[in-house]
Amino acid sequence: MRQTRAIELGTGLFVLLGFSALFFLVTQITNREFGFGDGGYRVVASFEQVGGLKPGAPVSMSGVTIGHVQEIEYDFGEYKARVTMRIDNQFDRIPDDSDAGIYTAGLLGGQYIGIGPGGSETFLAEGDQMQFTQSAIVLENLISKFLFSKAAESPDGQPAEESKP
Repeated sequence: MRQTRAIELGTGLFVLLGFSALFFLVTQITNREFGFGDGGYRVVASFEQVGGLKPGAPVSMSGVTIGHVQEIEYDFGEYKARVTMRIDNQFDRIPDDSDAGIYTAGLLGGQYIGIGPGGSETFLAEGDQMQFTQSAIVLENLISKFLFSKAAESPDGQPAEESKP
């Protein structure tokens, strides 16, 4: 009787630890930031390629999360993706010539926007457009370019010569 009770308690504890570990993992891999809400100011940036960037992804500067991606839409006028970011009010001294790039967090992590500070004396404000952007690097495109460049080489490793008429 006593041994059965110990097994039941051990099993219950194991299941409880499993659920708590699962909850921890879910909170770590989601892109939602809970601390920003609707406060802050909006900044817009246009990118040629956003890759897997999603609304709710973090916006960071020097590794510090300063906001989140609010909206991603297609701009038919520029033929680019238009990303609206909401920056928290406490980060109101970002130079207006700063650049925004789309990066991947780790090998399998989600994508986020990283802002590199500029040197201007004026700062970003509500509704400003960031002028300097760096699009996401799409791994499939890099692999494709590499494979096609290798296919164009001759067997001895030299570029194939064009046939002359």
